[in-house]
Amino acid sequence: MRLFTPLRPNPEAPLARANPSVKLGSAALVMVALFASADGVTASIVLAGLAGATLLSGLSARALLGRTWPLLLAALSVALLNTLLAPEQTGTPLRIGPLVVGSDNVTAGIGLGLRLLGIAYSGVLALATTDATELADSLVQQLRLSPRFSVGALAGARLLPMLADEWQILSLARRARGVEAGRSPTAAVRIAFGQLLGLLVAAVRRGTRLATAMEARGFGALPCRTIARPQRVERSDWLLLAAAAALVGVAIAVSVALGTWRFIFG
Repeated sequence: MRLFTPLRPNPEAPLARANPSVKLGSAALVMVALFASADGVTASIVLAGLAGATLLSGLSARALLGRTWPLLLAALSVALLNTLLAPEQTGTPLRIGPLVVGSDNVTAGIGLGLRLLGIAYSGVLALATTDATELADSLVQQLRLSPRFSVGALAGARLLPMLADEWQILSLARRARGVEAGRSPTAAVRIAFGQLLGLLVAAVRRGTRLATAMEARGFGALPCRTIARPQRVERSDWLLLAAAAALVGVAIAVSVALGTWRFIFG
């Protein structure tokens, strides 16, 4: 359950110092562009730009890959399924073992996989370089969201690492009772789903207790709150937003110039 333990970037890295709301806005800009562009060229250029931004994140490639491998697997699965299970194979026939697929289907499948990977990775890069407390403060100060929502989201984010500990406890408890899958993959899946159910029940109970404790302490009783940690938008934050817009613009322009750009609803 390493996926639930937070990444710890270098706090002096440029992306780690950026305003959380600006990072979310930059990621949203990239996501909207990738969602609207139904081609692989735009997604490839955006992914190259995001790979360059990783160097400014203060996170190692190994740490990111260790947490984002499910995204890679999901993108690969989507690309394969959309290529092999298309209702009609168009383009030049390509033989892959016993299967025959069309070149247009392969291009479309790769493009869809790259788009999904870019959409997911932009969000991961924005959230992994953001402290949860600073994000909650920025949501209230810059985006003017409700403190109840912002601090509630902060509390939920702070509880995520506890899921990893709960998973280990459930695994050890089942092992102590002699519940093991052995070499059976079916039993392993059944045991894993049982542990996930127990994890969900524990999370709901903990969330209920936390909500009751916050209400008992008067959280949300007053319409206004003081600000202990001011969040400001600096010139570097505007440059980050402009860089995201430039990356999206260049990617779409290159795709249009090559004749590959296609609007998703076109």
